[in-house]
Amino acid sequence: MSVQKVRVGIVGAGANTRARHFPGFQSIDGVEVTGVCNRTPESTKRVAREFNIPRQYSDWKDLIAADDVDAVLIGTWPNLHCEITCAALEAGKHVLTEARMARNLQEAKQMLAASEQHPDLIAQVVPSPYGLTCGPLVEQLIRDRFLGDFRELVVLGADDIFWDYSIPLHWRQDQEISGLNVLAMGILHETALRWSPPPVHVFAQSHIFEPQRPNLQTGEYSDVTVPDSVQILTQLEGGGRGLYHISGITLFGPGKQIHLYGSRGTIKIEFEPEERVFVGHHGDSTLKAIEIPEAQRGQWRVEEEFIGAIRGEEKVVLTDFATGVKYMDFVDGVSRSSAEAKVVALSEC
Repeated sequence: MSVQKVRVGIVGAGANTRARHFPGFQSIDGVEVTGVCNRTPESTKRVAREFNIPRQYSDWKDLIAADDVDAVLIGTWPNLHCEITCAALEAGKHVLTEARMARNLQEAKQMLAASEQHPDLIAQVVPSPYGLTCGPLVEQLIRDRFLGDFRELVVLGADDIFWDYSIPLHWRQDQEISGLNVLAMGILHETALRWSPPPVHVFAQSHIFEPQRPNLQTGEYSDVTVPDSVQILTQLEGGGRGLYHISGITLFGPGKQIHLYGSRGTIKIEFEPEERVFVGHHGDSTLKAIEIPEAQRGQWRVEEEFIGAIRGEEKVVLTDFATGVKYMDFVDGVSRSSAEAKVVALSEC
């Protein structure tokens, strides 16, 4: 039986696009990457040659208007996600946008509204990769009431990626490009939402310890406009509590982890250098590592899920726009709380 042909155009060919999306799409039967538009004509030409893409575009507007494009992958920096998403949906194209979903909650809601005006089109955010491997196992433990009643959530994303102030300004440190998200906060929160009750209130503090960085574009120093450290307290739906430590200037920090604490047990997940799950139940003397059974080992299947949804074979689970708006609501709440030094209630997105 023949499969529905899907032609994909790609705007923005950064590291993740080249490592995952190009090979992911090109490995699916009946899918063709027909066009690409990168930041410069030179880089567009290199990408087209590397991945054997027939058409090159100097303007993303021309790509989304093309008759031989059914779906658009947006791999740009977050400052263009909203504009390109809304234009692509209006042009009748399915959309897969790279995380971060948008720069702020307002843009994310605009994207969601645009997708709701075109319910026949698939709108998906590239999901957090953290927890994809161990997710089915953790979800089964939670369903089996291993934790008991949920009590506390701890989210750690603390390392030294930006400790050295002589390293040039990164786009993630420029709020105009990156938006309100801080380091891995949004992506770890998205993962936590798969396993934890959602937060209803947040109280946050943040700081920029290294206020200037060399700017390779100008040859001078530029201001850092995104915090390199944030701590967050949350009240969860149902009465639980949460604690976040997100930092890029922490020498010998704990890296990326999520801890789930309940009335009967604990689940601790470490994400680097590989995903590992530790569990402990009442009566145990210590936490113990458990193997992830092959039958419960998840994997990256973003492109496959996107194409499957377009073909009507499945629904988007990781991550639809409504879920993206939920984590952008958290990002917005953290930013407001830190700026105003007060507890902020999250909206019911």
